[in-house]
Amino acid sequence: MTQISQFVRRAVQTGADKLATVCGDRRRTWREFDDRIGRLAGAMHGLGFKPGDRIGILSLNSDRYLECLFGQSLGGFVFVPINTRLAPPEIVFWLVDSGCAALFVDDAFVPVLPRVLPDTPDVRRVVYIGEGASPPDLVDYEKLLAGATPFADSIGENNDLAGIFYTGGTTGRSKGVMLSHNNIMSNALNIFPSTIADEDTRYVHAAPMFHLADNAMTYLVTGFCGTHYFMPRYEPVALMKVVEEYRINLLLIVPTMVNMLVNHPDVTNHDLSSVERLLFGASPMPEAVIRRAAELMPGVKFCHLYGQSEASPVLTALDPRYTCFEGPYAGRVKSAGRAVLDCEIRIHDEDDNEVPRGTIGEICARGPMVMLGYWKQPEMTAGTLRNGWLHTGDGGYMDEEGFIFIVDRVKDMIISGGENVYSAETEEALYSHPSVAECAVIGVPDDTWGERVHAIVRLKPGMRATTEELIAHCHTLIANYKCPRTIDLREEPLPLSGAGKILKTELRKPFWEGKEKRVN
Repeated sequence: MTQISQFVRRAVQTGADKLATVCGDRRRTWREFDDRIGRLAGAMHGLGFKPGDRIGILSLNSDRYLECLFGQSLGGFVFVPINTRLAPPEIVFWLVDSGCAALFVDDAFVPVLPRVLPDTPDVRRVVYIGEGASPPDLVDYEKLLAGATPFADSIGENNDLAGIFYTGGTTGRSKGVMLSHNNIMSNALNIFPSTIADEDTRYVHAAPMFHLADNAMTYLVTGFCGTHYFMPRYEPVALMKVVEEYRINLLLIVPTMVNMLVNHPDVTNHDLSSVERLLFGASPMPEAVIRRAAELMPGVKFCHLYGQSEASPVLTALDPRYTCFEGPYAGRVKSAGRAVLDCEIRIHDEDDNEVPRGTIGEICARGPMVMLGYWKQPEMTAGTLRNGWLHTGDGGYMDEEGFIFIVDRVKDMIISGGENVYSAETEEALYSHPSVAECAVIGVPDDTWGERVHAIVRLKPGMRATTEELIAHCHTLIANYKCPRTIDLREEPLPLSGAGKILKTELRKPFWEGKEKRVN
């Protein structure tokens, strides 16, 4: 029997009085953590919520966020982490689409509630997990726990739905990735060889906790009785100070964050020598950034993890020994690594046949980490999981030793700053402007963000709009990271295929000319 609560039970069994969480001035042991998540599960049942109810979490990183994840799971509820960078209309969509019955929020998002709650009638309760006094119309988290009876036995197991993680939609509609207890447990075990967590692990949540990259570490560090430290949001100097003060030895941050860290003018003024492993994922790491990081932190082992939400999320890992530029292990640094232990990967052609080694095709995978499917989207689920394989939408090849190299995307997706941006969402926002006749959104290389969201727009005859106006319009509808950073205004029609589709491949060419692959 597999249950997410097993991670906490093991931590209590092996180190009940060991430090579990450090968040500002709050410090709690695993015994205390276990008691608090039990009280949270009991309190939610006491409020009338039933197993299977979806519970949203809209908050910056904190120890209470961690308690929410485990407490909801213990009580048999389905947690729905909300991206903190979303615009209010997008938050509304996630809550309505998932049918969330309750929402946990902190101080940063209390001001957003008046723009969200009127359009989310299924949300019956809002629980305040912030630092100050609870607003009068919200449920106070600490009072809720104080008056609850601990819930002892976990509800839900194996392939029962545990969480819904939304990702962008290729048709402009976000998809809810359904992950089970088995999915999450499998992922934690798969990344262990690359992470080597133990009771001495000191891990800081620097990447956002709503993101599955950080979420993967949540369970691993817990199960091995490590200690969780928290930063509300990522900021390079703040991370340097946390690492220095608490002797953090394990990090997982996206390449954009690594770039900001290693190229910050203050980086040499802080002692980062405690870091033993730095894992990165969500997008490839530029070679120049890896070299700079290795120079600054020569004792650190770097590991590239590749995957996606649909895989809980890790599919491959590049062993740290290959993150080098000379010696017998050199030549693999641009690889995404090899399949993790409990995952099978193949490269398929358009007919789902496996292609020879070295041949570019779509990266496909299968194993216990693959999602149950997309929430309320059976047709899309069938297409993505066809013939028993997860179709990642990434184009790449496998060499003779099983290393995966990503060279392009089959899906129309941009990765900017570690966040997935599906061009259809941005295009939908642009098309809603009355002056836009047609548009195409593509990813172009960017030294800071890896890829930049770029739009090509043709205006309607006789209509006028500036690029600044169009970008500002998008900001009212979608998250900041999905908005175009740059726009080209054109008078001529955009190039079309024989089927009448805009030829984005032609639009991308000038930006990617001279590059060996179409991802950055």
